[in-house]
Amino acid sequence: MKTRERRTKPGGAQPFLEQARHSLRRQHLPRILGCLETLTQAQIWWRPHRTSNSIGNLVLHLAGNVRQWIISGLGNRPDQRDRDREFEEPGPVPRHALIQHLETTVEEACRVLTGISSRDFEREFHLQGFRVTGLNAITHVTEHFAYHTGQIIYATKLLIGADLGFTRLPGEKRKFPTTRKLSQF
Repeated sequence: MKTRERRTKPGGAQPFLEQARHSLRRQHLPRILGCLETLTQAQIWWRPHRTSNSIGNLVLHLAGNVRQWIISGLGNRPDQRDRDREFEEPGPVPRHALIQHLETTVEEACRVLTGISSRDFEREFHLQGFRVTGLNAITHVTEHFAYHTGQIIYATKLLIGADLGFTRLPGEKRKFPTTRKLSQF
């Protein structure tokens, strides 16, 4: 019971917000940028078939989602997202423009998350047709970002036919101690 009470105290929001910022800025963003730097323009915009998204489309989609849910929604800025356009863009938007767009969006979102209060966690927001709490919105964005990061990594591996070095492959010698902490803020 004491554990539950501790989790609901007002100061409990800060560790979660620090982890959300870390997840976006330090875990997933660098991996996406590494993929973009590895690929050619043609590979960034390649689609296996017309019902699939290119890596470029996924990057635009991530920036749009983060902007709509965190910067506009929680940050109370105007929502100008054109979600359909994120997927319809045929490319090629230049690599450097994609990188700058995503980096700028993540940094702006992290600034918004720095100002979130415990009351904002419980407050209701109307985002993309959904009624969600601030906590739901932040959780959605970090999960969504991780999900598409995985897709981008997988597609990059398929396109280049090589490991990206983000994790240890089965059978590789351990380069790390057998016990280590999950990446934290």
